[in-house]
Amino acid sequence: MFQKNKGSGKSEQQVSSSLAENKAAFQQIFSDCADIKMRDMFVGDQQQIACMAAYIEVTGGSAMFEKSLVGRLLNDLCRCGRQEVYRRLEQNALGLSDVTPYTSIMDAAIGMLTGDIILFVDGYDKALKIPDKGYPGTGVKDTSSEKVIRGSNEGFTESIKANTALIRKRIRSPKVKIREKILGVRSRTNVDLIYMEDLICPQVLEEIERRLEQFEIDGILDSGIVEQLSEENWYSPFPQFQTTLRPDRAAMAVLEGRIVLLSDNSPVALILPTDYNSFLKTSDDYYNRWEIASLERWLRYIASFFAMTLPGMYLVVSNFHTQILPTTLLLSFAAAREGVPFPGVVEILLMEVSFELLREAGIRMPGNLGSTIGIVGGLIIGQAAVEANLVSPIVVIVVAFTALCSFAIPNEEFATAFRLLKFFFIAMCAWLGFFGFLVGMLTVLIHLSHLTSFGIPYLMPFVAADLHEYQDERDSMVRLPLFALKRRPIYTRRGARIRYRRKK
Repeated sequence: MFQKNKGSGKSEQQVSSSLAENKAAFQQIFSDCADIKMRDMFVGDQQQIACMAAYIEVTGGSAMFEKSLVGRLLNDLCRCGRQEVYRRLEQNALGLSDVTPYTSIMDAAIGMLTGDIILFVDGYDKALKIPDKGYPGTGVKDTSSEKVIRGSNEGFTESIKANTALIRKRIRSPKVKIREKILGVRSRTNVDLIYMEDLICPQVLEEIERRLEQFEIDGILDSGIVEQLSEENWYSPFPQFQTTLRPDRAAMAVLEGRIVLLSDNSPVALILPTDYNSFLKTSDDYYNRWEIASLERWLRYIASFFAMTLPGMYLVVSNFHTQILPTTLLLSFAAAREGVPFPGVVEILLMEVSFELLREAGIRMPGNLGSTIGIVGGLIIGQAAVEANLVSPIVVIVVAFTALCSFAIPNEEFATAFRLLKFFFIAMCAWLGFFGFLVGMLTVLIHLSHLTSFGIPYLMPFVAADLHEYQDERDSMVRLPLFALKRRPIYTRRGARIRYRRKK
């Protein structure tokens, strides 16, 4: 694999049958590492065999060997003769789960850094990795975003093993496969690809594996690094991976024939392939009745449009095409702007930048103080700016409504694209008026029409709907009743797209 050591070319040191040599090699590798502990012990019925347990301090303790799997192993070995000790080690006579033998010292060292215990026994030429409690981490908790009214409130954690278990808890099928990769030359982070064996398109799996193997980097500390290094159209503001913090949303994606990518130490899962429509769906769209789910989707589509274009549209009608406004509304706009010293574009930019600063400050502030800063700061700054005649009240309303529309988009990364494009539309509309608005819309639509996510058109099912016999349109802007959604989406391999049938 690409992350293998590229050192001097010397063969790696093998585990010796001499405990002293193994201990010296470990001490050399982990010199100046105060958190690495090496505990000497003796086993055998006459305490005649020396052994050593190496572990990270935080993953073990003084009572570790009394209650853990390694404690069971050592207690059993203390009742055996010399040859019986080696036989039990070789055959794993206790049947301990996930005991991994290593013949290389470096492999043993890397195995210990996963949070497990490495056991060396004098006279035995292998190192044993024995699972322990591992690194500390947060347990399963509610999601901080992607809130739903109906459905599970469980969220992913920072442990990749717990996250895979949360998906398996929802899909109890042996067809669910988990393919593990190690990324990061120095961090050696576990990355799992989760998919349904009989539903995925093999070409998509091969493509994501190819992309994961085409780069080298020191460390993978979050799934966002994998996303940025693996996406094909890096210049696009629109994400080509869908993100989620919800195990039920990830399980839905697996059942649709998509692949879920989990990275250790990150609670954010990546879903691929994806499209525009998928970003505007939520988990409870499928838990609620189809009428309310369809209404909410319409609201999200409208919100995504206005989150990008509303400030620009205000500049168009107030600076260039005032004749399209009713006379009373035009007079109201003029009265509201009386005494304001800045042109409309400066007003809009002043308030938009102020609101973005408030949003950023609210995110960085701890706890409930963040939401308080956002609400109180917005009210105070908006009211003060209007009273000081720096901006007109209508601009405050436009900016606030634009922000409200961006908050209605359920995926934060997807909403970020519209926040960026908002400034593009402000510039185009302030420069060219309605013609600039049309050029901006055409530019965005052309870009989206050329954008793909692992071979799937980004505007699916609004383009290329015939590839799936127009079935995906049943779950787009309008979500038909569940019994009408008989086929899985286009992500699924051909021949495996039937997901619902009525029993006779």
